Amino acid sequence: MTGRRLSLRRRVGLAYTLLGFALSVLFAAATIYLTEAYEEIVVTEILEGQAQDYAERLAHDPGTPLPSTHRLSGYLRRPDGSGDVPADMFDLPPGIHESDDENEDGRHIGVFDTPQGRLFFVIDLGQIEALERYLAGFLVAVVLLGTAAGGWIGWLLAGSTIEPVRKLAQAVDALSTRPHVTALAQHATDDELGRLAAAIDAYQARLVDADASERAFFADASHELRTPMAVVHGVAEVLLDEPSADPVTRRRLARLDRGVGELTDLIDVLFGLARRTAYTPISVDAATLLRDAVAPLRAAHAGALTIDIDATGSLHVPQSQALLVLRGLLRRLLPPAPNGVLRLAAIDTRLTLDYRADAAAAAPPPHDTRSDRGLGLTLVGRFAEHLGWHVAETASDPLHRGVTLQLPASARS
Repeated sequence: MTGRRLSLRRRVGLAYTLLGFALSVLFAAATIYLTEAYEEIVVTEILEGQAQDYAERLAHDPGTPLPSTHRLSGYLRRPDGSGDVPADMFDLPPGIHESDDENEDGRHIGVFDTPQGRLFFVIDLGQIEALERYLAGFLVAVVLLGTAAGGWIGWLLAGSTIEPVRKLAQAVDALSTRPHVTALAQHATDDELGRLAAAIDAYQARLVDADASERAFFADASHELRTPMAVVHGVAEVLLDEPSADPVTRRRLARLDRGVGELTDLIDVLFGLARRTAYTPISVDAATLLRDAVAPLRAAHAGALTIDIDATGSLHVPQSQALLVLRGLLRRLLPPAPNGVLRLAAIDTRLTLDYRADAAAAAPPPHDTRSDRGLGLTLVGRFAEHLGWHVAETASDPLHRGVTLQLPASARS
């Protein structure tokens, strides 16, 4: 199981933090090195200068006293081995030495061979060592502050650095589900971000071309399917008009005619969804729209089905597509042999379709219902959503079924 990845801004901020830490540590190390090197140079120059000076003085006057202060002390061991030299320095070879005694921190000893004997000079730089300890504490603070400053500056710079990426992400996120040509590269810089935007533009262009090919295919398929359906529908109408047809044959032909009409509507719905067409709404009288939707039902179930329409005003909807949705809902709402009352109402932007069977009638069959869409509104429900309509089923008992359609606010004229 992988852990949660850091965001791009956090990663940039972390990189700046590490960079600040590394630079601060390098600065501290360089400062300490330069301090130690400078101290060594100063001690060497002082002690060598003292040795040369006193060597010349002793050459002219062997009795010249050597310095003896709390900062600088000198000792001489003559060639014959005489001289008052402390035991801890007596055997030191020529050169610059630093005391190993922790209680004598900063004590440096210079040993020099001269014609007058071996000179020992001791210099106490304890205050400089104290200053170095203070400097070490200061450098620790510099490392901490440098790391914090690096992280803070990195966080600020990361925000401004990835802002173009954030804007590009917002622009891509705002793209609709329908393919269309974009020009994101025009608003991007000429760098990797610009190439990414250009790649998105090129991808959108390919989607548009593919969508155009798909639309052309569905247009051809729709035309080719409508032709045989129109032939079957025309033959059914001709046979229905045949005077010699017996009642049983007429009922069968009527069912065939209705089935062909329903299949034609479903084909229109299917290809409307496939082409993702944006339909143009017009102002339609609400009562007329509902009457046109139930017209096939009046003819097919005259005497058995009572239809009541309560609608005033007009609606701003695509008329043909609205009829497809209403007819599809009514087919799913009513049983094969309806016997009862169907009420249709239009109040503002809400349409209600309500069917109540007679108490003496049998309960309506389930109509291939689905658990996710009660009435099984697979195609019709999707097409209604495509138009921006919200479909909800309202059923209270086996003899009562209803559907409510909530149209967008722009549908009210």
